[in-house]
Amino acid sequence: MSIAVFNASDRWSLRTTFVLALSASALGMGNLWRFSYLTGEHGGGSFVISYMLCLFLIAVPVMIAEAALGRYGGPSSVAALVLASERAELSQGWRLIGVLACLTGILILAFYIVVAGWSLAYAGFVYQGAFAAAPAAEVGIHFQQYLTDMPAQIYWQSLFLLAAAGTVILGVQRGLGILVWVAVPLMLIMLAFLLKFGLDHGDMGATRDYLFSAKLADFTLPSALVALGHAFFTLGVGVGIGITYGAYAPEQTPIGPSIVAVAVFDTLIAMVAGMAIYSVVFANNMDPTAGPSLLFISLPYAFGNLDQGDLAGLVFFSLLGLAALGSAVAILEPIVATVKRQFLVERFTATVVVGATVWLLSLAVVDSFQPAIGTIWFGEPNLLTLLDGVTANLLLPLVALLIALFMGWGLRSEILRPAMAPGSDLFFSLWRFLLRYIATPAIVLLLLAPFY
Repeated sequence: MSIAVFNASDRWSLRTTFVLALSASALGMGNLWRFSYLTGEHGGGSFVISYMLCLFLIAVPVMIAEAALGRYGGPSSVAALVLASERAELSQGWRLIGVLACLTGILILAFYIVVAGWSLAYAGFVYQGAFAAAPAAEVGIHFQQYLTDMPAQIYWQSLFLLAAAGTVILGVQRGLGILVWVAVPLMLIMLAFLLKFGLDHGDMGATRDYLFSAKLADFTLPSALVALGHAFFTLGVGVGIGITYGAYAPEQTPIGPSIVAVAVFDTLIAMVAGMAIYSVVFANNMDPTAGPSLLFISLPYAFGNLDQGDLAGLVFFSLLGLAALGSAVAILEPIVATVKRQFLVERFTATVVVGATVWLLSLAVVDSFQPAIGTIWFGEPNLLTLLDGVTANLLLPLVALLIALFMGWGLRSEILRPAMAPGSDLFFSLWRFLLRYIATPAIVLLLLAPFY
């Protein structure tokens, strides 16, 4: 049995489209704040080296495994695992990996579209000059008040979800394909503008020291585990993106080198984004922070107190929304492809069902910020923080581990090798060695780390 389990016309005609699609999924909101903050907190240059080792020796082999599985079994995570299991005479229970990947994607989207909605709203606030010359305390109060404005949040996240779902409904060629060819170049232009703004108005000296100077005292074993976790987070491992996009790649695309190129590009963009963002933060003598505090308090204050900051702020939050759209579409598409295949429904129906599920869950996320609730979500102050922690620290590594076990140890070489073609035998052997003996133990270590 071969990979012909979906319409071959759904494949992209160019390898570049495959690379751009994976790049668009990787250039999400995490690259615009998480990498830089983690680098500064965990040893600077030492963390960067550790992150790159984790990315290329662990995360990339797992993503290649996902893409090879998609090339063999098609874009549905569950169907691909069923086909490969049948060929290898393995238990059909392996299909649960696909179910878990889809569930993880839905949970991520539930809070991801909320934050994406915030970015759209803040693009409007900055454009209107809401933070011009505003003190930091006032910017913080503005954000807290916005969190209690449930109708406004629902409006913006619904608008964002409609854009993501509309792209998926348009299909692989007209939707995903056109989006990545427009979005990635546009994001690079925006990022170049922000870097120029940071060079002109920011503190690059403090930024270089924060990001790249080797602070060995701050680098510990937990720092290495953080680097591994972020490598999975930024590359999109564990939600079926590799499986689905691997199925859509042109037949003669060398999967391995293409994904390595995406990882290099993703790392460079993360570093450039860090220089652009933190140069502005340090120019205002602010302590570096991460997450919502950086995106919606520190940066609005910083942009509001710099010359031409309103324009730069508008570009930044527009970039944030566009980056979020690329990631959201990439997470949504594998779920839709799986629902289509498993329930034999049209793309439109599958997208509406999945989108409605995500939208309802996102309402619970927004509601958890309301002051009248007063609920503690398993030790976390809100549902967003809980879902972020559960998906990043448990579900994504767990799916990655199961994929590594299935592809590295479950499938024979005669099944794997054709799915990796074209490519050299040396690259195939190196990839399988890394997947078996480096990636698998490292992911186990990551999952067990909280118990030590």
